[in-house]
Amino acid sequence: MTLHRVMTVVSLTLVWLVSVALSTATAQTAPAGSSQPFEILDNSFLIEEAFNQDPGVFQNIVGFVRTEGDWELAFTQEWPLGGQAHQFSFTLPVAGLSTGEGIGDVFLTYRFQLTNEVPGRPAISPRLSVILPTGNDDVGLGGGRTGLQVNLPFSQQSGDLYFHWNAGFTYQEQARVSGGEVGNVNGFTPHLAASAIWRVRPLAHLLLETTAEFPDEGGESTLQTSRVAVWTIAPGLRGGWNLGDTQTIVGLAIPITLADERRSVGGLLYFSYELPFARGR
Repeated sequence: MTLHRVMTVVSLTLVWLVSVALSTATAQTAPAGSSQPFEILDNSFLIEEAFNQDPGVFQNIVGFVRTEGDWELAFTQEWPLGGQAHQFSFTLPVAGLSTGEGIGDVFLTYRFQLTNEVPGRPAISPRLSVILPTGNDDVGLGGGRTGLQVNLPFSQQSGDLYFHWNAGFTYQEQARVSGGEVGNVNGFTPHLAASAIWRVRPLAHLLLETTAEFPDEGGESTLQTSRVAVWTIAPGLRGGWNLGDTQTIVGLAIPITLADERRSVGGLLYFSYELPFARGR
């Protein structure tokens, strides 16, 4: 399927789901301006929400992104460690690029619930990830070196709106060969992100996510690099249902990425299944 057809399907599906969310008469509606807690949390697509898993509950997440001729699929599993304060997760990516297909770099992550959200104070949960060089960097599927990623997410509800902010960096030193010269490129990449989520229905939300990364781009020599800005804006929708003590969330978005004079439009699909591994959650 071509990118044009993928985007057409995604766009029509998004419009249809929005119309359903706005017109479903049988769905329960949260009062306007309600401070009632959201029933969907920690299910953003590009933004990290500042919430760890509840005790005894783990989450399975699958995300699929297609942009022009490339695609990437990532599977993430999140586990609480004892209580809500500590959480471990891992991410296994698989990608198909014009240069090759295969497994990307694996992420092993620890996240600490520094503060829980209260009126006037956001939830904060700093995160540290170790990047394992499991991907083939010769074809662009990995960095080729062990790396670290640090992120600091903030989350605050305001009535039927939820706001999320992220700030952090990735460090993964990369080897580069250019003109017969072998050296290391400083793989320090700062990033910022923010999003707003509107609760249309208790289990139907509209999202607008924005991310900015500032990676180094190499020049003709390994010692010549310049920092660029890569912006992504992604309108989207998420919805789901609760069945007993499980929760299923599906979502989609249209990420638009801008970098210098380049622009690309893609499609994103999201699936999450949350269930208890211990009773008495």
